[in-house]
Amino acid sequence: MTLTQEAPPVAPARAVPQKARRRDGLATTIMVAPATILYVVMLIIPVGLAFYLSLTDWDGFSANPAFVGAANYVSLFDDPDLRRAALVTLLVAAAGTAGLNLFGLGFALLVNGASKANTFFRIVLFYPHVLSALVVGFLWSAILGTTGAVNNLVTTWGGEVIPFLSDPTWATVTMIAVLVWAGFGVNVVLYLAGLQAVPHSLIEAARIDGATRWQVFRNVTLPALGPSVTVNIVLSLVTLLKTYDLVVSLTAGGPAGQTQTVAYLILWNSIHDSRLGFGSAQSVILMLVTAALAFVVTRLRRRGELAVHQ
Repeated sequence: MTLTQEAPPVAPARAVPQKARRRDGLATTIMVAPATILYVVMLIIPVGLAFYLSLTDWDGFSANPAFVGAANYVSLFDDPDLRRAALVTLLVAAAGTAGLNLFGLGFALLVNGASKANTFFRIVLFYPHVLSALVVGFLWSAILGTTGAVNNLVTTWGGEVIPFLSDPTWATVTMIAVLVWAGFGVNVVLYLAGLQAVPHSLIEAARIDGATRWQVFRNVTLPALGPSVTVNIVLSLVTLLKTYDLVVSLTAGGPAGQTQTVAYLILWNSIHDSRLGFGSAQSVILMLVTAALAFVVTRLRRRGELAVHQ
């Protein structure tokens, strides 16, 4: 005779009362409302207003903007200043992103680890980011200008003035270098956070197997830093594409407009030339290009990360 043990009956799940569901939904709505209102007020409405103004011919003062349709967007393709500014912006974004991430990762590896010296150097590396970009621009202008501290020393020693800010090529390179100097502290912090997440056991296993430091970095550390690299590249790219404040204080777009970025040109057209409609059209295009580049870079980086882990 075989005895079988029956499973105890499972109690049916109790349905959540409708009143409780409403209460939970109301609580969720209340918690989400401040962020939603802030998002709408600070982003959705300004973007919508910028798009509307881009379809008008408005000087910023008249009561009734004149509707011109897509005329401002058509004019963008015939504007030589915008083409030059777009090339400068892409150069600054590409070179600056590379510099920020190379220096950021390099210094993060140097100051990684718990020690008083590393803590001190982390503060020093991050400090330039605390300064306003306008202050940074004026500071380096006083150092690298034609009559600045560096050129005063050079001429005192019998040398010729170095055109850091007076030659188009020198001025562009100087601007990129100052941007990297002022911003790579953030990249250091983000890479340090990523390094803390790298499994120490994998590093030790690679060293036991005889791997060199470069092999450990290439095959263990760098693949584990994939998400940090993606975040740093996208943040650097987006930040550099909208650079304008440092241009204002460092070069003022000179010499002869050769260091004007698109963001700087937008402000110039909107405020100095009182062409707010044309400037709004430029800002809409810049926003779309920035979003597209950020999306493409993110997708490519994610594919790379998946390929590494497969």
